[in-house]
Amino acid sequence: MINFEASSNTISNLFFVPFVLLLPTLALGDCTCDTDEAKRSDSSEMLHYKLGSIASVLVAGALGVSLPLLSRRIPTLNPKNDIFFMVKAFAAGVILATGFVHILPDAYESLTSPCLKDNPWGKFPFTGFVAMMSSIGTLMVDSFATGFYHRQHFNPSKQVPADEEIGDEHAGHIHVHTHATHGHAHGSAVSSEDAETSELIRQRIISQVLEIGIVVHSVIIGISLGTAGSIDTIKPLLVALSFHQFFEGMGLGGCISQAEFESKSTAIMATFFSLTTPIGIAIGMGVSSAYKENSPTALTVEGVFNSASAGILIYMALVDLLAADFMNPRLQKNLKLQLGANISLLLGSGCMSLLAKWA
Repeated sequence: MINFEASSNTISNLFFVPFVLLLPTLALGDCTCDTDEAKRSDSSEMLHYKLGSIASVLVAGALGVSLPLLSRRIPTLNPKNDIFFMVKAFAAGVILATGFVHILPDAYESLTSPCLKDNPWGKFPFTGFVAMMSSIGTLMVDSFATGFYHRQHFNPSKQVPADEEIGDEHAGHIHVHTHATHGHAHGSAVSSEDAETSELIRQRIISQVLEIGIVVHSVIIGISLGTAGSIDTIKPLLVALSFHQFFEGMGLGGCISQAEFESKSTAIMATFFSLTTPIGIAIGMGVSSAYKENSPTALTVEGVFNSASAGILIYMALVDLLAADFMNPRLQKNLKLQLGANISLLLGSGCMSLLAKWA
């Protein structure tokens, strides 16, 4: 079998990149646009709300990502059950709306801000360009990683020839007809096992790449809440981000559940997702006095990261989650299941889109 733990740890190291790259923006950059200080609230009262937001977002994220992981104990949520198609469609709709409705507009707002120089930011649509390149990059990573694991697992030099194995089993017997029968059965078993392993590899790569895209955005929105200077801004953000993390967690948890990681890897991925936004809030609180959200450096880094994150999530939602399931013969042969999946997709994207009214 393939050592997925090593690959999981390698990809998990990429999760720390946003922290390293975002920190310099907290102190650098001369502000070209004045921030509105009139609406800043009492610091002690804001502190209570921000601490409460850390707890609320942490619980919501942990609950959202944990529910799909209980599928092994809840037959209804098992990936082999038809209901799981609808749950996954709802989660994919949430992720798709997150990319299109939440992240991409924020990225556009940052990279077209009047606080940035007109050249080059006003001369080229960087938001769409970065989102497109991140989608292409995700496709390449997806393809190369899948190919690498396939070459490792299905290496012909490691396969035992069926004829040799059957010959050993039936040595000394007359097996002209029996050989063919057993050979066919053996080949079918290997083919079935290879197909299951291939699908498992695919699901593991999907879950890891998806978590990267979600984590990048989670850190940024956490910092935004942590640096907010008004209770009127914090209150709606607290509620919206709690629901945001819950729904996003469901989407990620569904992918992790299908990937069938070992318990340790599953716990690490779920915990890391749950902690990223609270950590972002804590970072924002720590640097709120020095952070200048309208500085060119902060706007540029946030805009680029949001664009990249949007591209990753949109690609993953459309290609790896929705296209794979909606083109599945099992779904297309069952009209009720197909209608249920479509309705779930619309509900998921609609609920997540509605949250854009507040955050």
